[in-house]
Amino acid sequence: MVARALRVGRSALIQAGAPSGYHGRYRLSYVMPLLIWPEPTILVATEAVQQRLLMVEIPRLRQWIPTHKAIRTGDRWADENFQGLLLTTPPAWFADKLANTGHFPQDIPTVIDGADALESWAQQQLTAQIQPHDWDQLMLACPTQAEAIRDARVQLTRSLFQHPTNPYDCYLIEASELNLLTQLYQVLRLTYTLSHQDAKTDWLTSNFLPATWQQFGRALQLEEQLLWTEINRRQGQFSLHCGPLEVASVLSHIWTQQPIVLIGGFLDLDTNASIYRQRLGLPENMTCLKFSPDRQHELIQLYLPDGLPMPNTPQFQPALMQEIRALISATHTAGQGLTVILVGDTPLKAQVGSALAAEFGSRVQVEKTCLDEQGILVAGWEFWQQHQSVFPAPQLLMIATLPFPSLEEPLVAGRVAHYKRLRQDWFRLYLLPEALGTLQRAIAPVRESQGVVALLDNRVNHRSYGQQVLAALSPMARINYVDASIFTPFEGME
Repeated sequence: MVARALRVGRSALIQAGAPSGYHGRYRLSYVMPLLIWPEPTILVATEAVQQRLLMVEIPRLRQWIPTHKAIRTGDRWADENFQGLLLTTPPAWFADKLANTGHFPQDIPTVIDGADALESWAQQQLTAQIQPHDWDQLMLACPTQAEAIRDARVQLTRSLFQHPTNPYDCYLIEASELNLLTQLYQVLRLTYTLSHQDAKTDWLTSNFLPATWQQFGRALQLEEQLLWTEINRRQGQFSLHCGPLEVASVLSHIWTQQPIVLIGGFLDLDTNASIYRQRLGLPENMTCLKFSPDRQHELIQLYLPDGLPMPNTPQFQPALMQEIRALISATHTAGQGLTVILVGDTPLKAQVGSALAAEFGSRVQVEKTCLDEQGILVAGWEFWQQHQSVFPAPQLLMIATLPFPSLEEPLVAGRVAHYKRLRQDWFRLYLLPEALGTLQRAIAPVRESQGVVALLDNRVNHRSYGQQVLAALSPMARINYVDASIFTPFEGME
């Protein structure tokens, strides 16, 4: 598929069915055609992946492939006569394409690895930020308005710190706080007008303001923006963020500028990745391909008990702890290795960690990377996704609840409100795809050990989306009991 994209210029989207982390096993399949193809190509990948390719994979391939194609790394296409392979990072590539600076010529076939994070990369690049030190830079740039800037900062601090605390230290900006920012920009604009009466350029594209304040001001003028603050209460500081509610409309023109191959692990349950393509603004005529985990070597055992209380009931936590203790006892009897317990709810995660530490001592660690061989890791979804590559493949992965984005998180609530305004199915288009993708990436290491996934969320048994959750976990074999025998790997499983 990659070679075809290079040869005929047909874009493609490939779901590799394997995690797209540091050791992504599918990478040889795109590096090979990139090295053989005689014309220039671009590979967009994180720095960690680039180092893996340059230090390990490409030297190995070159022992077998008779090619001397030049390889460079950088944030731009420096030489118009260069006919080799350029490795660049997602921020560098997106910054060029979104700002149309021409650092990467059009029509050069481009492969993007790690497409699972594509929407997140785009959001980060499109989000303007004001950090605490930017206020000092603004006062230095506009000394005549230093008092007005200081007053606006004080009023914003007072208002923002009145928000009740939440586990995310993140809050949507209210109308009164947006008004303070708007008034500050009006003062700054008046100052510019008085001192640049003959200026013909827009004041937010001039050099009157520091670059961060220019970007933030332009973002405020756009429609369908999400405005939020992140607060550090201990230091008494806050940062401001303004980014788009959706990226499809901004990205849609980028994909037609060159043949492009997007490669990720798990992008969509659908082979055609219809929801994924809709959220990214990808063209309809992309060739889509999806690989599934191998049933012979990557089958998991799924323990999905029925009858547990629903997660939003008071009875859930005691029942959850009972199941966790039974499963840990089974792994201890079987003498198995690492046990991982994923708990998305922050207070519940701390409570589970404390209760287990009281029973099992130092074997239990909450979001730490140094564990015993038979350690018990209690972690949130984000921690596990960021660090799972440094752990051995767990024999048992327990999931307290499905990883739906929390509606109590301000950014999630803001996006859901956006879908509601458009009268779109926010659960099917946003929450469910996010949860299924997170779930598939989280259980990927268990497939290596053909271990056990214990899913303790009874909604899978009684909600209409349960079948989609089970499809995301396939290939798997259902089990309905807990003892040491379930940790014996399957032999010759069909």
